[in-house]
Amino acid sequence: MREAGLRVQPNLSRFSVSTIVRTFREENRIARLPHAGGRTLIFTREQEAVIVGMVLQDNLIRLREIQERVIQDNTHSQGIDSVSISTIDRVLHRNRMRMKQVYRVPFERNSPRVKELRAQYVQTIFDLESLDRPHEFIFVDEAGFNLTKRRRRGRNMIGQRAIVEVPGQRGGNVTICAAISNHGVLHHHVTLGPYNTQLLLRFVANLRDILFEQQVQEQQGQELNDNPIPTYVIVWDNVSFHRAAQVREWFNINRQFMNLYLPPYSPFLNPIEEFFSSWRWKVYDRQPYTRVNLLQAMDLACGDIGEESCQGWIRHTRGFFPLCLRRENIACDIDEVLWPDPAQRQEAH
Repeated sequence: MREAGLRVQPNLSRFSVSTIVRTFREENRIARLPHAGGRTLIFTREQEAVIVGMVLQDNLIRLREIQERVIQDNTHSQGIDSVSISTIDRVLHRNRMRMKQVYRVPFERNSPRVKELRAQYVQTIFDLESLDRPHEFIFVDEAGFNLTKRRRRGRNMIGQRAIVEVPGQRGGNVTICAAISNHGVLHHHVTLGPYNTQLLLRFVANLRDILFEQQVQEQQGQELNDNPIPTYVIVWDNVSFHRAAQVREWFNINRQFMNLYLPPYSPFLNPIEEFFSSWRWKVYDRQPYTRVNLLQAMDLACGDIGEESCQGWIRHTRGFFPLCLRRENIACDIDEVLWPDPAQRQEAH
């Protein structure tokens, strides 16, 4: 018996082996009997499915509201006159339901008009890419920084708070305007206070000079036909000063540039959103405590982001194109919500 036990599992005693053999001979089984005794389950599998359906229908529902609905439901919960909140909580945990941060999604986000605009935006990109003359897409946007922003969670000894020193006053915002493409960060500009039309015109003019200078360097020693001059497509959102008359006039004068507006409620189609998210934390990791240090940290953090990161963000946004062309609903920016099926989730990467 001892040798048989050691072959199956180390340190298995001969008494355990003897018990298993005797049970097999007498009852013709080797599996354990199901657990018996104790309190019986209040809910059946079907009733638990009804509770899970309440949460799926309303993610903000409270345990007390579920309790009231269960007691008042004479169809699915017949015979259940009372149930505790802790029991309902255990049912949800057993069905992999947890408390999560709530993501606010505007009502207009998946309206027919917005879904049609998304499909038109994607089709426009495909049409431009199919032309003989190459088109280079440049994504432009603005973002604000402030010295008081810090990480919200930290570590310390049990019983002691995690403390970080911050300036006594909130201070004004520092705004940055940046342009990225498959070639990385093309240009960025930092200013104190908000952005406006005049600053935007100065930014696109400097961006034009940078791109033209790159063209000259690339064409040195090469034939013009081997490397045709592309049309630069500035892709940005629908903020008011992007549509100003002076901005439209600038594009009419500079015929090598054209602009393309992102559809509303579609930040997942703009790769520069991911760029700003990464850039912010690289800035705050340098712990700037004054505006001067903040400006320096923003410039240094820009150099930490390479072409590979920008190309990855652009590829990720293009993964949403099939959903836009099919005019499907897009709930939020989290892949697990967009595609509960892992096989579908791979489509966006």
